[in-house]
Amino acid sequence: MKSLRIILVLSLVGVFSAGILSFFELLATQKIAQNQRKEIEEAIVRIAPATKKVERLKDYYKVFDKDNRLLGYIFLTEGQGYQGPIKILFGIEPNLEKLLGIEIISSQETPGLGAKITTDSFRGQFRGLEVLPHIEYTKKKSTKPNQIQAITGATVSSRSVVNILNKKILQIRKEFKEK
Repeated sequence: MKSLRIILVLSLVGVFSAGILSFFELLATQKIAQNQRKEIEEAIVRIAPATKKVERLKDYYKVFDKDNRLLGYIFLTEGQGYQGPIKILFGIEPNLEKLLGIEIISSQETPGLGAKITTDSFRGQFRGLEVLPHIEYTKKKSTKPNQIQAITGATVSSRSVVNILNKKILQIRKEFKEK
């Protein structure tokens, strides 16, 4: 009888504890999702500063200016970097020929080297960059309208960003051509 009561009390405590943990996990998950949406919205404005209206579609965003003219499309993409995944939010003009810009949403690149992909000087190279035939990187100063200069000592991270973008842009161009 005594052991049955102990089992019952422990079971009730376990169920109660599981309920409390589930409740707080739900709250945390909602807060995390809310913060991620806010981060994306802020990044969209950094990519296309003239944005006044954002229309979320299935897997991308359309951005419009104050006169409701289409500025371009914003896509979130991800690929493998040197030390882990890199998530990139990038904007592309309506004709799919030039980038509006990029934002690195998350990366695990080497601090001090590969992490420089998040700097303004690296990301700024992508503003107005031509994507045809594809984006290239060089270790020297870029000389072509579709070329960026890789980060010294972090060529793998630079190459990863370029490869991630090229892969997604190729996919987008195929999908939009079919529409």
